[in-house]
Amino acid sequence: MTLTETILARFAAERIALAEVPILQPADPFLDMAGEDLRRRIFLTQSETGESLCLRPEFTIPVCRDHIARQAGTPRRYAYLGEVFRQHRAGGTQFLQAGIEDLGETDTSTADARSVADACRLLNEALPDAGLTVIIGDQAIFEAVLAALGLPRGWQMRLARAFGSADMLEAALTDLASPPKKRNLGQPISRLVAARDRAAVAGYLEKQMEVAGISPSAGRTPDDIARRLIEKAELGAVRIADDAFEALKRFLAIREPLAQAGETLRRFADDCDLFLDAALEQFEQRADALAAQQLQGASFTYDAAFGRPLDYYTGLVFEISAPSDPRPLVGGGRYDRLLTMLGAEHPIPGVGFSVWLDRIEGARKP
Repeated sequence: MTLTETILARFAAERIALAEVPILQPADPFLDMAGEDLRRRIFLTQSETGESLCLRPEFTIPVCRDHIARQAGTPRRYAYLGEVFRQHRAGGTQFLQAGIEDLGETDTSTADARSVADACRLLNEALPDAGLTVIIGDQAIFEAVLAALGLPRGWQMRLARAFGSADMLEAALTDLASPPKKRNLGQPISRLVAARDRAAVAGYLEKQMEVAGISPSAGRTPDDIARRLIEKAELGAVRIADDAFEALKRFLAIREPLAQAGETLRRFADDCDLFLDAALEQFEQRADALAAQQLQGASFTYDAAFGRPLDYYTGLVFEISAPSDPRPLVGGGRYDRLLTMLGAEHPIPGVGFSVWLDRIEGARKP
């Protein structure tokens, strides 16, 4: 049985229909919501009418857009298998990707556990006896810690956006410990930043980019740059207590087997006098639901510093790897904000995962 046949058989066994989404997609949703690393890798083009388009770099956003456009009912699960396209300095630029998106299930603990379990079972069929390693992170726990520590809202937002990027998080923590000296941006932009006029800053930057011949879609948008400049100006004046900073570092150092993680997190909360009950209750319910799946041949570890620097992740994030390849074979997580950001009229919870078929094929070779 080929890998593709194995995956399609798994989808059929779960009675999940395959979603069909076009290869050519509107670029703006990816440019607005994807992480900076993915934005740099997108293949961009334009339609005859000047609309920015791209070759799909992943499936989650297209599947969610299609669900909204069809006004489909929920809960509903979608499977997919097809090519995605990303620029790389070395190697290929198109890859086979498969996955499952689970939309509208209000029992989030059950849906989260099912998503992880589906990914593990798919890998166990494709790579029997591989010895899977599952890393679990939680955006909601991290954000609850930031709020309980009493950090200013601006710092909570910056740290939440950096969560999952070691470099971004380290830079943010360094600035939090000792805010950087103010930079002289020159006139007139420094005056606009000082006035906290985001629209004016973005407009000024857009004009400067046009003069320099830089496409606003080539990287960060003018509005994104404006937001960051104003945010840096606001954050530079903030000082936090040493005990709050030490508590944050202690939290990020937590790495435990998932079965012990709930107890460790409660001990941390008690020691630091932090109220995290709601977030911890959700965490423990998910851990119990995952244990009830009785998954064999996989080890589960909670890493408090593991996440993804994307605005729409809201809770669970996970990766699965095997000893044969240090790169993740599967990545997934909960994205309850995504469908609203894409235009849904009401909030729709979602969780899902993607499988990198080329990596699995490499691991299957003797």
